[in-house]
Order: sequence, then C-alpha cells, then structure tokens
Amino acid sequence: MYNFTQLNDFPILLAPMVGLSHAALRKTLDKYYPLDSKVLTPTEMLNSRRIPGQVLGQTPQTVLNDFERSLQPQILGNEEKYIRLSVQKLHQWGAKAIDINMGCPVAKALKHNYGVALMGDIQYASEVVKYTTKDSPIPVSVKLRAGTQNDQDYLLKFCDALLNNGASWLCLHPRLAAEKRKGQADWSQIKKLKDTFQVPIIGNGDIQCYQDIIDMKSETNCDAVMIGRALTAKPWLITKYAYENGFPLTPDQYKLIPQNPQDEFHIYCDYLIDFIKNCFLLFEANDALKRIRFFVRVGHVWLNFGHSFVKAVHKYSSEQEMIDFILSKRENTSITLSKRTSLRY
Repeated sequence: MYNFTQLNDFPILLAPMVGLSHAALRKTLDKYYPLDSKVLTPTEMLNSRRIPGQVLGQTPQTVLNDFERSLQPQILGNEEKYIRLSVQKLHQWGAKAIDINMGCPVAKALKHNYGVALMGDIQYASEVVKYTTKDSPIPVSVKLRAGTQNDQDYLLKFCDALLNNGASWLCLHPRLAAEKRKGQADWSQIKKLKDTFQVPIIGNGDIQCYQDIIDMKSETNCDAVMIGRALTAKPWLITKYAYENGFPLTPDQYKLIPQNPQDEFHIYCDYLIDFIKNCFLLFEANDALKRIRFFVRVGHVWLNFGHSFVKAVHKYSSEQEMIDFILSKRENTSITLSKRTSLRY
C-alpha cells in the first residue's frame, strides 16, 4: 500500500469542493504544477450510496482526464455495505487513495448524518473509518473541521480514534461547523495536530495569497497546504511556490508566474479561457455552462470588476461568445485582482 510521500511530493493541493473539483478544473490546473510532480488530486464529493450503482465516467462528477495525478476520490458515507462496495469500485477506477468527508457543513449532509455531523460522535466516526480501511487496498485519509464545538481536547480524541482505526493522514480545516466559510480559520489547531500525531497533516483554510501559504507552513509545520476557492482565481499560487522552492519548471511555466498586477489579470483571463474550453470538451453543454457559471461566481470576488464576468457568463451560452468576452477585457488595465477578499460565495 502506498504511503503519503509516495503519492504526494509537492505540498500545494487542490481541495475537494462540490461543483468545482471536477475533471475540467483538474485539467486546467495541471499545467501549473511541476511537470513530474506527484500530487493528491481530489474529486468532488461522491456519495457512497450512489457509487455502487453508477457507471463511473458517465456522470459529470466522475469524468476523468486522460492523465490524472494521484487520484483521491472523496466519499460521503456512513454505511458499511455501501462504503465497502464504493472503495472496491473506486480502486478499480484508478483511485490511489480515498478521502472520507467529515467536514461538509451543509444541511443535506447533516440531515443524513454525513460530513461534519460525524464529528459529534467519536465512536460512530471511528467505525466509518474502520469500514473504509479494513478491506481497502489503498490508503484512506479524513478531511475534517474543528468540529461542532470549540473543544480542542475533543478534537484530539476524535483524531486519535480515526488514526487508531486506520486513517493514514488527516486534513484539517480549522473552523467550527457553524462557521461554514465565515470567521477566521484557527491555524493553531493544525499545529496542535501536527505536534500530537506522527502522521502527515494537511492544513486547509484562508489561503488567499502566496504569503498565506508560507505563513501556514511556517506556523503549523504541516506537510501540505490545501487551497480551495482561491484556485478559481489564482492558479499561479502553485507555480510561484514551485519556483520559489526550487521545483523544476518548464520555460512556459515561468510565464505563469505574475510579475505585476497586470500579469495576474492576464493569467486569470487565460486560465478562465482554458477552463471554459475544458468544460465544453468534457461535459455536455448544460453541465459545462453550470460549472463555468459557478466557477466564475466563486472566483470573481478577487476581481475589482468581477461582477461583469459573472453577468457575461450568464448572458452568453456558447464557448466562443464567452471567450470573445474575456479577450475583450484582457487588456483592460483597470481590472486587477485583490490580495485578499472578505466576500464569501
């Protein structure tokens, strides 16, 4: 069975996100990573009750690219039968690891005792990990939040139970369930896990610029930094980290590192064009449009005139119309990306 370092040798990871971490985003982001790097690559959340009856690759959430790095599907579930069948099927599909979602705070997940709801019961959550790991030929990790209560002793006990039942590494987004994306992520809790447990710990939460990556690694000593929504606007965070830390890059990749605010906007426009092309390549038109519109809505908060991009992708319905709009804006020197935003979508 592979371990973390065999599957991942570059410390900047894409977060699993509903409606975002699909094949088109993975394909679009790929050129920003060092060429031969191994990177744990997520899917959107996949429901373990549905996976056994699906033909993987025929649903938008399970479309794959010709080349995926260390594919790590994220599953939502709490029943042994469905989890066992899902793990078997995902492994045959090409998964190199499995991630269990114990961090999703949305009402639908809570209603069915999925996601962060599992954090309310240590015994129940540890059994879910046991179901997943006991017959799995690939490693299993858990992505979790700070929990449902502000109790770090409980968090440590919870994580200890997950590890004792077979989890190989953990990813912590240190916000309470009730905070969702509001408030401020408490990185000290990532450090607490890293100081306490002898397994890889991935940090997640409030990464919006390059300095945030450096600060999280410095403050927590985490093994990798996971970035979510900022990668809908700033893909160069990956390549800049690679450059600053001595990872080999191609000549074309050096051009993906912005030198000034106008470079940032140019790269954003080129990135968005690639993303639109990949959505129409990989999905039926309606699915492509849905994903493009959500992607732009999430990322526009970093643009000072981002609302115009949101309006355009809702106004236009063809690939070429959207691309022409972006090209018409690309040389507009008044449009820039902010370092950070407090807006949440």
